[in-house]
Amino acid sequence: MEFRIDVPQPVLDDLRHRLEVAILPEQTPGPDWSNGIPPHVLAGLVDRWRDGYDWRAFERRLDRYDQWMLDLDGCAVHVVRAPARAPSGALPIVLTHGWPYSFASMLDLADLLSEERDVVIPSLPGYGYSAPLPEPYSSFGTARRWHALMTRELGYDRYLTYGEDVGAGVSDWLAASSPESVAGIVASHASFSGRSRPGVELTDEERTFLASVASPAESGYAHEQGTRPDTLAAALIDSPSGLLAWIVEKVAAWSDGDALERFDVDDVLTNVTLYWVTRSIGTSFRPYRESPDDDELHPVITVPASILVQRHEAAYPRSLAEKSYADIRSFNRLERGGHFTAWEAPDAIAAAVRDLEARL
Repeated sequence: MEFRIDVPQPVLDDLRHRLEVAILPEQTPGPDWSNGIPPHVLAGLVDRWRDGYDWRAFERRLDRYDQWMLDLDGCAVHVVRAPARAPSGALPIVLTHGWPYSFASMLDLADLLSEERDVVIPSLPGYGYSAPLPEPYSSFGTARRWHALMTRELGYDRYLTYGEDVGAGVSDWLAASSPESVAGIVASHASFSGRSRPGVELTDEERTFLASVASPAESGYAHEQGTRPDTLAAALIDSPSGLLAWIVEKVAAWSDGDALERFDVDDVLTNVTLYWVTRSIGTSFRPYRESPDDDELHPVITVPASILVQRHEAAYPRSLAEKSYADIRSFNRLERGGHFTAWEAPDAIAAAVRDLEARL
């Protein structure tokens, strides 16, 4: 069914009141960002969110897109589609976001790609306006629904896929399990599954890389979300400044650049507002709590692949990619763009999509 986001004004009024009475912490001694988001940065963001940010402007932007709420095998999924402005026969593409962001972070990329193709952006189950899965979360279960969305619901015979973070696992499973329909995959969060494949020996370069991205300083959030999600959610769902701090600290830490310099502040606030008005921060933790141990261990992907190494994983070895992708058509290292690649460097992702299609 068709869907439109129109947040009731009392919800926005309540948010503004909570921001007016927010209590912010004292700064722990040490350099800025070494202990999380600096309170003075948080204070500036709270001020902007309370007095300058315009949520209604984002709602008006969404009027340019198709929106639906669709039942995909028992799960209500919010879907945004940017139809091709100048149809050229180019393959449609499904884009999947990750945590802690949303479909809104994919819209700039969608605007670039929809010049010549349909672009479909479903929100992950439990994120934003999408309901959680009726079963424990898995990348495979989500990919199965994305395939139904693209083929059964939207009628595409062939399509491309791109995903990041949690969405990267969905994109990998989609390509691995539906090669008859997935024409190719672009991956800027390329699979690590080679480390877990039975009988596969890792090289010294691969082991060094995997150790480099397993920093304890950056894994505390995942441990908390995966072990005590309801306790954390109770704090964040009641405090917009707390939610803002939890999300923005990761946006800053994982991006390419210093702090938030790669982002428009209002785009960051849009992302956080989506979590606030949908009360979905707790359900967004479910992949961390529920995903099976072998969720990343998809079959070897045989469809054509374009691998883009983003700056947050700059040393990712091609040999590791070759353990998961059997038909790599291009392997490039980005000069710009970190974990939030489509948000930070949409031009580079759009170019990679077009290049991969030209190589099919």
